Amino acid sequence: MYLCSVILEKRKNMSNKIYPIGIQNFEKIRRTGYFYVDKTALVYQLAKTGSYYFLSRPRRFGKSLLISTFEAYFQGKKELFEGLAMEKLEKDWIKHPILHLDLNIEKYDTPESLDKILNRHLVEWEKLYGSEPAEASFSLRFAGIIKRACEQTGQGVVILVDEYDKPMLQAIGNEELQREFRNTLKPFYGALKTMDGCIRFAFLTGVTKFGKVSVFSDLNNLDDISMWNEYIDICGISEKELHDNLEAEMHEFADAQGLSYEQFCNKLREYYDGYHFTHNSIGMYNPFSLLNAFKRKEFGSYWFETGTPTYLVELLKKHHYDLERMADEETDAQVLNSIDSESTNPIPVIYQSGYLTIKGYDERFGIYTLGFPNREVEEGFVRFLLPFYANTNKVEAPFEIQRFVREVESGDYDSFFRRLQGFFADTPYELVRDLELHYQNVLFIVFKLMGFYTKVEYHTSEGRVDLVLQTDKYIYIMEFKLNGTAEEALAQISEKHYAQPFETDGRELFKIGVNFSSKTRNIERWIAEKNC
Repeated sequence: MYLCSVILEKRKNMSNKIYPIGIQNFEKIRRTGYFYVDKTALVYQLAKTGSYYFLSRPRRFGKSLLISTFEAYFQGKKELFEGLAMEKLEKDWIKHPILHLDLNIEKYDTPESLDKILNRHLVEWEKLYGSEPAEASFSLRFAGIIKRACEQTGQGVVILVDEYDKPMLQAIGNEELQREFRNTLKPFYGALKTMDGCIRFAFLTGVTKFGKVSVFSDLNNLDDISMWNEYIDICGISEKELHDNLEAEMHEFADAQGLSYEQFCNKLREYYDGYHFTHNSIGMYNPFSLLNAFKRKEFGSYWFETGTPTYLVELLKKHHYDLERMADEETDAQVLNSIDSESTNPIPVIYQSGYLTIKGYDERFGIYTLGFPNREVEEGFVRFLLPFYANTNKVEAPFEIQRFVREVESGDYDSFFRRLQGFFADTPYELVRDLELHYQNVLFIVFKLMGFYTKVEYHTSEGRVDLVLQTDKYIYIMEFKLNGTAEEALAQISEKHYAQPFETDGRELFKIGVNFSSKTRNIERWIAEKNC
């Protein structure tokens, strides 16, 4: 009886929050009683202080919900805002005509695919506000709809565009298709400037912002708030919001994981916090990952389960990017703020897609330092890269890392290197000219992933790699050479005293020299020496 009463009491005290996983409609969240972090004060501020806005945020960061919140607000649905900041701020609740364009629901692989979705929306709006025979193009039809909506309702039109960049992103690498999409979207969005007198408010979102000869070049009155400190927390969940809204649930989660409250908070930050969208700003949690974790009371890579676009990897490979730079990349605001579709720099796309974030800022030179925001992104992205660079498939890749770890933990370095040889097998001939970079990238991926389970220090210098790998029982000091000899690599470990910091350590220490051959395009030989 005592046990039953304890269980019943525990259940009574458990959180009854319903988490809106995958729900992006503000009205549904509010009417159904889903958990909601109040962003309406910022919505009000934007609506009252400007007319044209653009916001870039990674996928699954709450952009669609924000658009839906604006829609409910400009529809005058006062009842949905009861108990929220907006209830005390807004007094008038004027209903406006709303044109909501969502480009997130189509696969854009032909010029016609974009034409179809634009036409579908225009036809729907024309049913409400009419059409004119002379309005033949998409831009003229859009402008005509805006004009008539304003005239017929007596109110300025609200235009909301969700994932404006979806067609452009899906066409990365296909310059002709990008040009077609740009030529369609540029005049279409240009109608916003032409019809300024009829527009009350416009808000456009996307993952990226395309610069130069972009879809926005005619819309120069657009305020890009992506890097404004004032609006950093308009999407995502801040540390303060986390504690204000989920304090009881945090204790429940900690108990379920068998962690102290402090240990749990640190682990939660390690996994899901760390997004910085400008310098000197607060960090933001990924809301999708965070709410999934709270719902299941399990730490997982929820963001990655929804898919990572392969075009990001293709960009890295196409431009022969040194992956090690990702952990400490430097760039400026101009690069971060926009993407040039013809650029050879993949970093703006990687950053704006949410795989890198701002880690530091040199105010004197205006230089940003980028890095992975958190463990979920770092481990998930590097794991995702593995099959694209190494001779393994997506199914086997996670198990290969597990086997690597088990081999070094048991002192079986020969099996480790034979497995590593398999990763370099069948290196494509087109990579021969960048063979050095290729083998460094593969080593970086392997040892980065192993570093989540063992202690790894990885350094590159002038084409050589030195590495220290530590387990509970063993220490491995490795030196890699390209077109040298394993003996030379081993000798370098001694000559440069790499083992000196570990001489008093009680674990077994192995010095391993490895040679990589451009002729075989693989690890040619390794030799090991046990430190006595």
